Amino acid sequence: MRVLSVDDMLNGKANKYPLAVAVAKRARQITDEALLHGKILEEKAVNIATKQFKQHKYRIIEPD
Repeated sequence: MRVLSVDDMLNGKANKYPLAVAVAKRARQITDEALLHGKILEEKAVNIATKQFKQHKYRIIEPD
């Protein structure tokens, strides 16, 4: 299995800031959901969020 790099996740865009913000926001959502349901995360929320973006479960939509 090929691991996507950050550059692959950016789809040719040079600015990494939107990706960093999106991953951070999703990581916060994951943490909040875990706390709400009393779950203990086995993996860091940032790692989970990054994997979700790599698996195309979430997309970054930027205005033109």
